[in-house]
Amino acid sequence: MARLPRFVMPGYPQHVIQRGNNRQQILFEEEDYWFIWDKLGVAAEKFQCDIHAYVLMPNHFHLLLTPYMENGIGKLMQYVGRYYVQYFNGRHERRGTLWEGRYRATLVDPRNHLLTVAHYIESNPVRAGLVPSASEYGWSSYGGNAEGVEDRLVKPHHEYERLGRSAKARRERYAEEAARPLDEAMLKRIRDSTNKAWALGSPEFCQEIESLLNRRALPRPRGGDRRSEAYRRSAGLL
Repeated sequence: MARLPRFVMPGYPQHVIQRGNNRQQILFEEEDYWFIWDKLGVAAEKFQCDIHAYVLMPNHFHLLLTPYMENGIGKLMQYVGRYYVQYFNGRHERRGTLWEGRYRATLVDPRNHLLTVAHYIESNPVRAGLVPSASEYGWSSYGGNAEGVEDRLVKPHHEYERLGRSAKARRERYAEEAARPLDEAMLKRIRDSTNKAWALGSPEFCQEIESLLNRRALPRPRGGDRRSEAYRRSAGLL
């Protein structure tokens, strides 16, 4: 089945995933992490994208970012991917492709899901068993968002700013919410939306996106499933 066209909407946040080919490891040494971290910062500035959350994992990475120019995300991913492959192949004496095809992405409803996706991203190392808590993983935005660690990649979204009147209050509220594990239904919804290029948001948000882009934001219901509780729950109607 052909993949749906990407959402191209400046000003709207998106959750992006890029994996290693066949899920192979793409980050081995500290220098690898620093290189891709630096290129993400350069590309974000160059292509006018604000990164709100990220995590660099051994075989993939996640970004939550808002583009402010047409195809800003595509240009950022192309820039980072090209430079990292050149660096990686030279440093590790290898050839060939490194990435698992094109990146995956989903449009995120900022009011209802942006902070949830940020928590999902930053808790990846915990779910993978790499660390017992997000605060113990050095290659994510958790330190910047929850602890005030200086991180030039992280630019807070206005939904983050709404968490409190002071920086300290915002960090404490963010850390408090991040400490609550996401339930399995939300984990599945985030993963499905990103892997299948559906919008992640309320019914009203998805209807708005469909009217703006003239494309489906949610999967079509299957036959008699339209009225079923399972379908309504997956579509965010319950």
